[in-house]
Amino acid sequence: MLDVAAIFDMDGVLIDSEPLWCRAEVEVFNNLGVPLTPSMCSQTMGLRTDEVVSYWYAQFPWTGASQSAVAERILSRVGFLVETEGKPMPGAVEAVQLCRSMDLPLALATSSPMSLVSLVLKRLGLQDAFDVLNSAETEEFGKPHPAVYLTTARRLGVHPSKCVAVEDSIRGMMSAKNAGMRCIVIPAAEERENPEFAAADIVLDSLEAIDRAWLERVMNS
Repeated sequence: MLDVAAIFDMDGVLIDSEPLWCRAEVEVFNNLGVPLTPSMCSQTMGLRTDEVVSYWYAQFPWTGASQSAVAERILSRVGFLVETEGKPMPGAVEAVQLCRSMDLPLALATSSPMSLVSLVLKRLGLQDAFDVLNSAETEEFGKPHPAVYLTTARRLGVHPSKCVAVEDSIRGMMSAKNAGMRCIVIPAAEERENPEFAAADIVLDSLEAIDRAWLERVMNS
């Protein structure tokens, strides 16, 4: 057994949910009079839902619905889209199953709430794959603060320096690196040229690049 742990982000790593989040946010915010467009959604990628709402409220304050109510509307819509349209990211289910077959301590660390985590894992057939499930909704600060990764490592019983995080966003990568972890990043196609990803230990086009030999070499490095 390798003396390391693997920690996966969820949105954009395990499930192709970033487009679903974008659709839900555009729908909900447009109904409030916020002129959000799909191209603007990347500005809040990796944030918790409450932080997304606060971000746009600061720029386009609306009247009527409270910020908490708006966050609930977005989560409800995303949950429906996950249940009806959610698809795994290429190689994601296989990568998790590979880690499991290698007896790696395995966790999920996400900005999404646990209610959505349950829907995603059920949709992907990964309900029993992880030793630890952790959401930044229980932390004082979300990503890029390292709290969610530090808590996840503590719950796994593995020192952060022995953890490898798998992320897709700048904020997620910064969260893992700030926690003292190595980080594999799979950026969205439109984000791959972002120079900030140079801070990652490894940048991949997709999780399909991972096989047992590759993972053993990375984990032992």
